[in-house]
Amino acid sequence: MSVRQTWVVREDGEATSWFDVRLTFTDGARVEALAVLSGQGVMVEDVRAEPPLSLDDLAALAEWLESPLFEACLPASAGAARAASRRARPAWPRGREGRRLVAQEYRAARAEGADPVLAVMCATGHSRRRSLRLIGQARDEGFLAPRRARR
Repeated sequence: MSVRQTWVVREDGEATSWFDVRLTFTDGARVEALAVLSGQGVMVEDVRAEPPLSLDDLAALAEWLESPLFEACLPASAGAARAASRRARPAWPRGREGRRLVAQEYRAARAEGADPVLAVMCATGHSRRRSLRLIGQARDEGFLAPRRARR
């Protein structure tokens, strides 16, 4: 199972967060859901399943998603509470350790088939431009393979 925050919209001091939730079972079945965390709580917006879910399975879906979604939403709601500081970013180490962690996030996202730059953006709290700069620094440090052969 994987839960990944896809985007956050802030309006009038309130934050609404969307999460992609993916469940993969050993028999090849999979469930993808879009969950929304807002001031009213957590809601499941969209569910796609291969093979389709029965009504009993759909009722059990909430139990399957509850714990991982709660763990993913808890930091998001804490981030929304810190939104008063306008630029609440997660603590991220600087220097070599930070570049090593950027490389780990990048490789993990590539392995999952997700956007690696977006994964670095979510992990660091930086803009796309700053995240690309961090990825480049991780490449220069040798934590990631070079983008192309140098002449």
